[in-house]
Formats: sequence, C-alpha cells, structure tokens
Amino acid sequence: MFSTLNARLADVGVETATIGFFSWLGITYSIKVFWAPVVDRLKLPLLDRLLGKRRSWIIFAQAGIATGLYLMAHVDATVAPEMMALCGLLVAFSSATQDVAIDAYRIEIAGERLQAALAATYIFGYRLALLVAGAGALYLAEFWSWQVSYEVMAALVGVGALTVLIVREPRVNHFAAAQDIAHKIEQEAGKRTHLHPRLARLVGWFYAAVAGPFLDFFRRYKELAIAILLMVAVYRIADIAMGVMANPFYLDFMGFSKTEVADVTKIFGFFMTIAGSLLGGVMVVRYGVRRILLLGAILTAATNLLFVLLAQYPPNLVTLAAVVSADNLSGGIANVALIAWLSSMTSASFTATQYALFSSLMTLPGKFLGGFSGIVVAGFGYAEFFLVSAVMGVPAVLLAMFLIRQGRRLDALAPRNEAQPDTQERRSD
Repeated sequence: MFSTLNARLADVGVETATIGFFSWLGITYSIKVFWAPVVDRLKLPLLDRLLGKRRSWIIFAQAGIATGLYLMAHVDATVAPEMMALCGLLVAFSSATQDVAIDAYRIEIAGERLQAALAATYIFGYRLALLVAGAGALYLAEFWSWQVSYEVMAALVGVGALTVLIVREPRVNHFAAAQDIAHKIEQEAGKRTHLHPRLARLVGWFYAAVAGPFLDFFRRYKELAIAILLMVAVYRIADIAMGVMANPFYLDFMGFSKTEVADVTKIFGFFMTIAGSLLGGVMVVRYGVRRILLLGAILTAATNLLFVLLAQYPPNLVTLAAVVSADNLSGGIANVALIAWLSSMTSASFTATQYALFSSLMTLPGKFLGGFSGIVVAGFGYAEFFLVSAVMGVPAVLLAMFLIRQGRRLDALAPRNEAQPDTQERRSD
C-alpha cells in the first residue's frame, strides 16, 4: 500500500515533506503486538459463532481494508491530506490486524512438520500481492485513474474474503492456559483487594490476555528465552539494513535504468524468492528447522559480500542478475526457516500475541539500524557499507549454532499444541 500511496501523492503534486509523514503509517505493523492480545482473547459478536475465532477476525480486518481503500479512492489528497491519512491509517491498522489473525491461523491449522510448507506458501502469496498491489495498481492508474486503481484494489480484497469462507477453522483450545491464569489471578484479586467478583474476573481476563502470553513464553523457555529473543532480533538485521540502500546503489552508483532495476530486482527477483522459499520449505522438512536457520544466516551474510564485489566492477546486467539471484534465493530460504521456527515456538493458547511479538521484534532493530545506512555510505562508500552489513549477520550465525547445540532441550520445552492432531511432529534437530 505504502509505495503505491507514495507514488500517488507524488503524482498529484503533494509536497515531499508531507509524503514523508505518510510513511509513519507503516509503524502500525511494528506495534501490532500491542493489540494482538485483543485478537487472541476477544470473540467478535455473531461472526465468531458463524466462522470461528480466527476466520472471524480475518474477515473483520478485510472489511476494514476494503473500506479504507474504497474511501482512499474518493479522497483528493491535495485538498484533504488529513482525510487521506485517516483512511490510510484504517487500511494500515486493519492490515496489521489481518496479519496477526492470519499468522495465528497458519500456525494453528497444521502441525510443526508442515509449518515450513505453509511459510513458503505464505511468502508466495505475499510476494504475489506485492506485484499486484504495486505494479498492477500503477498500470491501472496510468491507463485509467487513481480512483479506478484503488477501487479495483478494494474489490480484490474479496478474493481473500472468499478464501476465508471456504477454508475450515482450526480446531484449537485457545483458552486452556489462559483460563487457568485468569482463574488464578481472579482468585488472588478477590482475596487480596476484596474486589467485586465481576471486577476480579475482568482483572483476571486482562492479565491473562496481556501478561499471559509473555509469562507463558518465559516460564516455558526460562533462560533460553533471552537467547531466542536475541536470535529473533538479529536474524534479519543484515538483510534489512542492506535493503535500505539497494535501490540507490543500483540507480545512482551503478547507473542502471529504472526499467533494468525493475526487471531484474522486482520481476526476476520475485521468481528467485519463490524458488528460495520452496527450496527452504523442502530443506526444513528434510533436515530440521534449526539447521536451515543456520544455513539461512550464513547465506544472508555471504550474499551481502557479493554486493561488495559488485561495487568493484563496471555495471553489468548479467552480474547484477547473478547477485540478485543469490540474494533472493538465500532470502527465501532464510525467511521460510525463520517463520517455521517462530511458528513452532508459539503456544496454542496465545498464538496471535506470541507470534506478533516475534514478528515485531524481528523487524524493528533492522529498521532502526537501516536509518543510519545513508550516513555509512556517505562517509565510507557502498563497498564498505555492504561489508559492514555482512558483518552484522555474524551474531545470527553464532546464535543459530548455539540453538542447534541446545536442540534437545528446546525440543523438550516446545509447546505441544493440541490443535494439530492431523500431523505427526518430527523433531530432527
């Protein structure tokens, strides 16, 4: 949504500074952990009875996305930028909420052994959506108008809604651990503070919804919880930090045209990412998730070194395609392994909140450090920047090796989600 929105704002003459402020809408995706407990605990009236907890939240979020996109189609950003921002916030908030619900659905619908395959499918759908909402929206705006483009994007939300109506709801007891925590807190609140029973029940519900997911995680993994969270935080730092300066490197430093960059990095890169995702899914099933997590960390750091070599030679499309191929292939493998690993560590009682914590943590450090990438390039150059970004991948490699050595202990502590009776878990790390 955001790259297309930036293109629309620039096309209609909105000031650059104002366009920059619109990028803050993307923060919603990094703070979704704050309302994930609501998605985990709250049943939507009527919809929950008709569709179940996960599907009802997905449909609810999709309704918000479609409504926001349709409203954006009919707002003139030059006349009412505030209204455009509000509509964009509705889309961003609804989209982040949909992410929370879909991640929970994906984890609960199948056992650990199938999580890699589901992760590969998820990445394929995500990349395909980027093409449709990116290139597709621009084509529609070019040949018709921005209004038509946004109306079509709003209508395409119906494809996802139809899919939600067709698929089944996961058979999961979401409340087992949460109800136990809520009951204990309710009793303690009633005894110690003499609260009214209804108020004590509300305190117990709130504590179970907000604190429960974090207490469950730290009680389960104990001192290993810190190592796990560190791994989540550093695993994608090298990839995200490097990606910030990728397009300026291609266009300004290497001198490739926009069309050449689009053809190689977007279209060709799309297929290489999908290939990497499929390959990663197969390898996770065959060799175990933690080993492929280590492989992904090594490949991510190594492919950043290829950009160091690319910066040393004259521009060549074949060389660019080779480096981009390696980068996207390794990225697909690493992302599938990471998603499958994170999915295996979430408890069925707190799926949405725990995974939202992981997904927020895995992007924030990279985004923060990526903000300083321009300073490094300006002060030292692109080759040195890519070398630094490769070194930033070393902590992920070391932590992955540590987690492999802790494999038996992690397997013993991993949640046994009752939600997944149709698949046999296989622990091979």
